[in-house]
Amino acid sequence: MPIGLREDIAYILLKKIDETDSSQGMHSVNFTETDFAGREITPVDFLGHLDYLNQKGYINAEFSGNAYANQEDVPDAVNPKEFDLRIANSYGAADGPLPHLITFKRAELTERGRKMLEKMEANPPQALREGPTVPIATKDMPFLEKVMLKGNLSDPFDARDITEVVFRTMRDMMSTEAADRVANELHEEALPTKDKALQNEVAELWKDTNPIVSFLSRVRPPLIIKSDTFLFRIAQEAGLQPDVQPETVVKAVFSATKDELSQERIQEIANFLPDKIRQLWEQA
Repeated sequence: MPIGLREDIAYILLKKIDETDSSQGMHSVNFTETDFAGREITPVDFLGHLDYLNQKGYINAEFSGNAYANQEDVPDAVNPKEFDLRIANSYGAADGPLPHLITFKRAELTERGRKMLEKMEANPPQALREGPTVPIATKDMPFLEKVMLKGNLSDPFDARDITEVVFRTMRDMMSTEAADRVANELHEEALPTKDKALQNEVAELWKDTNPIVSFLSRVRPPLIIKSDTFLFRIAQEAGLQPDVQPETVVKAVFSATKDELSQERIQEIANFLPDKIRQLWEQA
């Protein structure tokens, strides 16, 4: 089951890993409860965030044991000489640290993780001052990562392809002039990556990376598309898996897009959308 990701916890983890002998590459890091004072974080939250950061390429980490602290699966004792990094599963224990340890040998920030930390340091998470749980997907998170997170997607290529289909269907209902006004506000990096196949601005995704589709969208008149047809197109053209609901990914793309747009553009787009799709747009 996905955990609720929090930007304050992600910030603390990234910063601690960066500060602990970061010049040494993969290195030992020791997390304690004091690192998360006032955060109201559970062991599953803590380890789930580490696992997320590792899987999404923000950190390189060598885990050992059960990453989700299921006591039945974790050995009662761990040889301390075997590991450089030890995380005690002591949260919520009435009598102090439990004998079960969740461990990983070493950790380091990746280039992607360093960029994220720099953005967070320039604009620290509000939750560090206030304490509430907030989503990690904020206006500072790259566009496709927001789509992945809110759309329950694990692959940035899927997020890119789904985004293009959603954008294409939206454009089909809009005038060329309105679509151009949206494109003018979408000049942000979609995803910081060395993979050339993913190196696009959001504006390029909006216009469509397929030049033929991009051209046709500019010369044909706006279409009238019903809500069910809109969702059917997303499911079919984006090749969604059976367990992925089109409403979920559409709302994820809508949410990420609205973060990049002015209120004037947000309202203009809403005026082109059919009933149920407009509701998704307004809820995103």
